[in-house]
Amino acid sequence: MPRDFDDDFDGPDLDRSVWLPHYLPAWSSRAASAADFEVRDSCLTLRIGPEQGLWCADDHHPPLRVSGVQSGNHSGPVGSTTGQQPFRDGLTVREEQETFWGWTPRLTSLEVVARMDLSPRSMASCWLVGRELDPRESAEICLFEVFGDTLAPGSAEVGAGLHAFRDPDVPEDFATTRLPIDVGEFHTYALDWTADEVRFSVDGEPLRTCASPPTYPMQVILAVFDFPERAPGSDPDHVPRLVVDRIRERP
Repeated sequence: MPRDFDDDFDGPDLDRSVWLPHYLPAWSSRAASAADFEVRDSCLTLRIGPEQGLWCADDHHPPLRVSGVQSGNHSGPVGSTTGQQPFRDGLTVREEQETFWGWTPRLTSLEVVARMDLSPRSMASCWLVGRELDPRESAEICLFEVFGDTLAPGSAEVGAGLHAFRDPDVPEDFATTRLPIDVGEFHTYALDWTADEVRFSVDGEPLRTCASPPTYPMQVILAVFDFPERAPGSDPDHVPRLVVDRIRERP
């Protein structure tokens, strides 16, 4: 993909040359990990309606439901441990995946214009993660992560930073910051990624800076999550949404 990658979701459907509308399907299956989404009014909307089943229902704890799209995918054969973002040691592939690299940015400036509708039991996020062709290339750069139980009138906690996972060269450096924003409105979440640091910002205002990031190509994941056991008493019929107006690499 060229450095000036820009998806404003103006087409009639998701660009399947860039995005796979499944969430880490190797540990589940394409059918069981399919996103509930639509492309309409120049936006991608990811949602979790009442019909959305649990992801890896017999294996992932706590239980979760998810609708996500990702810009890369691969796995080893069924029964192997070769896959992306395993959630526990010894996890094995249930459905072998074809290798797909739609968009794998590296050392770039990236921005996402998005809004979200969350309840106390849901979360929305955008992150970059190593492709794991080498299992050590597994670190994550989280552009934003917002849990619904952190929302208050006129403010929200926005998480951003690095997760090392199995990369020994990347520090664990993730934090949340309370910002005076309504995440139900569109905001611009951005990062500037060099070999030395990643600088995060929201609406052009600096958020935080993390040193020693990964430097290998990474794929991008956009997703909304629902955690049925989180926040007892919250509305079980609420439909969480992540609405993305645009995602692009800035020159």
